[in-house]
Amino acid sequence: MLRHALLALALCTGAQAFYLPGVAPEDFARNDLVFVKVNKLSSVKTQLPYEYYSLPYCRPDKIVPFAENLGEVLRGDRIENSMYTFQMRNDEMCKVLCRIEKLSADQTKAFSTRIEDDYKVNMILDNLPVAMVRTRKDENGNPIKAYERGYHVGFPAQLDGQDKVSYFLHNHLRFTILYNLDPASDLARIVGFEVEPFSVKHEYEGAWNKGATVLSTCNAGRMVLVSHSQPPQEVKEGNEVIFTYDVKFTESDIRWASRWDTYLKMTDGQIHWFSIVNSVMIVLFLSGMVAMIMMRTLRSDIAKYNQIDQEEAAEETGWKLVHGDVFRPPVNASLLCTYVGTGAQLFSMLVVTMFFALLGFLSPANRGGLMTAMVMMFVFMGVVAGYTAGRLYKQFRGEQWRAMTLRTSLMFPGTVAAIFFFLDLLIWGEKSSGAVPIGTLLAIAFLWLCVSMPLVFVGSYFGFKKPADDDPVRTNKIPRQIPEQPWYMHPVFSCFVGGVLPFGAVFIELFFILTSVWLHQFYYLFGFIALVFVILCVTCAEITIVLCYFQLCSEDYNWWWRAYFTSGSSAIYLFAYSAFYFYTKLDITKFVPMLLYFGYMTMVSYGFFCLTGAIGWYACYVFNRIIYSAVKIE
Repeated sequence: MLRHALLALALCTGAQAFYLPGVAPEDFARNDLVFVKVNKLSSVKTQLPYEYYSLPYCRPDKIVPFAENLGEVLRGDRIENSMYTFQMRNDEMCKVLCRIEKLSADQTKAFSTRIEDDYKVNMILDNLPVAMVRTRKDENGNPIKAYERGYHVGFPAQLDGQDKVSYFLHNHLRFTILYNLDPASDLARIVGFEVEPFSVKHEYEGAWNKGATVLSTCNAGRMVLVSHSQPPQEVKEGNEVIFTYDVKFTESDIRWASRWDTYLKMTDGQIHWFSIVNSVMIVLFLSGMVAMIMMRTLRSDIAKYNQIDQEEAAEETGWKLVHGDVFRPPVNASLLCTYVGTGAQLFSMLVVTMFFALLGFLSPANRGGLMTAMVMMFVFMGVVAGYTAGRLYKQFRGEQWRAMTLRTSLMFPGTVAAIFFFLDLLIWGEKSSGAVPIGTLLAIAFLWLCVSMPLVFVGSYFGFKKPADDDPVRTNKIPRQIPEQPWYMHPVFSCFVGGVLPFGAVFIELFFILTSVWLHQFYYLFGFIALVFVILCVTCAEITIVLCYFQLCSEDYNWWWRAYFTSGSSAIYLFAYSAFYFYTKLDITKFVPMLLYFGYMTMVSYGFFCLTGAIGWYACYVFNRIIYSAVKIE
């Protein structure tokens, strides 16, 4: 427990070195064999992953897929064995992997298409992804070492005197494996997996004999020579391609517990702190407004309303005037219960997931762990959705709780499932590894229909069975007429204004999240995102309370739905920002990837609407019960 507490503290303060609970380091002796696994081909231009062996790379005699968790399958990971096998701490030069005698038309097209779409190859060694070394500057301008995951399949170039773009293949890989040595046991732990790709048109004399042919471009005594005089390997039908690699083992003082630090140096901590400061300033501003209302205006109102010697007409003013209608059940009360229950489910899912993330269980080292945890937590938190919706429906004195519960279990998951299934059909049509297999789809359907739905009914049963709380004031039988409202109190205008501040509190952190998802970077600052989430909750609560108070003072008691839409409208700004991010940061031009992007962002925005709407609604509900409990009603 102490270890986990220290880990959470390190993450909250932005520390990078951490142990991963439950994952033990692998020790290798000098003569141990090290096996490289290959993963998907990925591209930020298409967002469509493909299997490694969808390209005519060197294949082992038998391709063995490795078991993957739910998150890895949903991300499109396809982990398989490869022909890359190293002997620990044994350097090798110009090792020939395989040879394609003549590129066929299909092979040429496959390589050219992937190079044109800027695809990268992903490999794994001892749970570390392969990465190219890049140099970036820290906060003080000093150069530091950073990693870029994967290596490019190849590169396009225009040869001298030609108008047509040619494509060149990275067929030689120079691996550098960093290891940390234990002097006592002479055992090594791998702490880095680096690669430098080259495009080399290999040459040799005589007929090809894999075991005996000596390449003139490189050999076992030296690495490949790269110069302007050395032609690269062009992807052209009929060309011969020879795949080779070097491997160099380098001792490093990096400890195994800190080996992910370099992989995670992809974002600027100062910008994250600016995000936090920006959000805190918004919260302080809103808190000041709420404090002014609570401590001055409301105190004055309540004191005035409770004066016995005042005239009755003087008492019935402002928000007290609508006390007989403020707790009248709203129109479509059953639907409101469904949305509030869904928001409570999403809120519980995020809180539990972030708790485990802060403990380090969902670090980037645990591939697919974050997505798996979110799916499973959403399923199990169905009991929270059912209880919340059933409890509120009982408060509204509804009678058809089974129909309401069924809607709660089907509406949000069903909408997301319909969009996801449509997008999955598009991905399947592109023959991408991102298409979720039928077995996984059936497993997700089982979790939804056979686990989540029964839990929603269980929670709704206990929520509806519990006696409803008494309202602080009695509700009149005849609704009061609402006076004409000024233009600035129009529901559409006030809701759009209410969504600005919650979005403004999180939009900087949202940039890093979108970058992590769509530009395939690691996101590990769970301490930051937990703090931003708290700020989001406070902002949603406070802006909803302020606008609800103004609405009640205008003698408009229809606050139920408006409270939900006030903070929930921040989802509109989130979707608009995602469109801005798409056109300014991404280089997606094809139709299917565009549909994928906006389809997934639609699902995210819908979930954000339910989450923020429920937070604001609950804050407003508690606020109204408090203020109407504090006044004396004749």
